[in-house]
Amino acid sequence: MSITAARKAELIKEFATVENDTGSPEVQVAVLSERIANLTEHFKGHSKDNHSRRGLLKMVSQRRSQLDYLKKTDEQRYKTLIERLGLRR
Repeated sequence: MSITAARKAELIKEFATVENDTGSPEVQVAVLSERIANLTEHFKGHSKDNHSRRGLLKMVSQRRSQLDYLKKTDEQRYKTLIERLGLRR
C-alpha cells in the first residue's frame, strides 16, 4: 500500500525543482499521487477496508490543498504539474 524508498527517491528526483528538494509542492503532490494510486489498487481487492479508506481520503485532501496552493502562487507550475501527472482529464 505504501511506496518503496527507491520509488519515492525516483519521484523526488523527477519532480524536484532544485537538488535535494523534498518540500516543494510538485514533489509532495507527486508522492501523494503515487500513494493514492497504490491505495486505489488495494481497494479493488479489499473493498471493505474502511480504515485505509479514511487514509486515502486524507491523502486526497492533502493533495488538493497542495494543488490549490500551487495554483494560487504560480499557475504555470500548476498547469505543468497537472499535465505531467495526468490528474485532470
